[in-house]
Amino acid sequence: MSAMEAADVFHRARGRTLDAFSSGKLFGDKKCLYGNQQLWGSQEPLPEKEREWKGPFYFVQGADTQFGLMKAWSTGNCDAGGDEWGQEIRLTEQAVEAINKLNPKPKFFVLCGDLVHAMPGTPWRQEQTRDLQRVLKAVDQDIPLVMVSGNHDLGNAPTAETVEEFCQTWGDDYFSFWVGGVLFLVLNSQFLYDASRCPALKQAQDHWLDQQLNIAEQKQCQHAIVFQHIPLFLQSIDED
Repeated sequence: MSAMEAADVFHRARGRTLDAFSSGKLFGDKKCLYGNQQLWGSQEPLPEKEREWKGPFYFVQGADTQFGLMKAWSTGNCDAGGDEWGQEIRLTEQAVEAINKLNPKPKFFVLCGDLVHAMPGTPWRQEQTRDLQRVLKAVDQDIPLVMVSGNHDLGNAPTAETVEEFCQTWGDDYFSFWVGGVLFLVLNSQFLYDASRCPALKQAQDHWLDQQLNIAEQKQCQHAIVFQHIPLFLQSIDED
């Protein structure tokens, strides 16, 4: 897959927003900024079609494609193993085939992290990433891909370098977008887990999130939905 093809399919999230759903009119060559979101048009602060609630819709959520995990798990070497990922390729191909057959089509397909198994700077990472991109390229072009980062994508304790690598490969590590009157927020949950090696990046996401939640309140969106890899809690909101 050429760099241009990869950018067309995967590099959707830029400027902390996702342009796959922009439906506002383009006036001349102008763009406008709303909060931290870059939006088409200069007369409407949000694309009108996606800002308004018009009734139920659905999307497809997946996670942990994690090319290389099954071999690593079977050998008991999850830290350094994972030199084969044929099973993951077949399963992901089956998922893509099933998604493409859905009617009506989902609004989008979101993958909530751990896209590949190899951690940053370890063997097979580039090969796993290349094969995953090849498989995902078969997703119907009318079904946008939404990519979320996980610990295997950024490292358990991310750094500015690992975050940049993810952004170059898949797009922004956190961003927001509107679909059908719903505000969707994609977070980098590794910042919540361990930001000791990149505290400034966590602070930037915290500030951005406050802004986005204020926008959600001002715009009275029907729902606000958060996508992230690590859940905030498992059983109770006040657990450790």
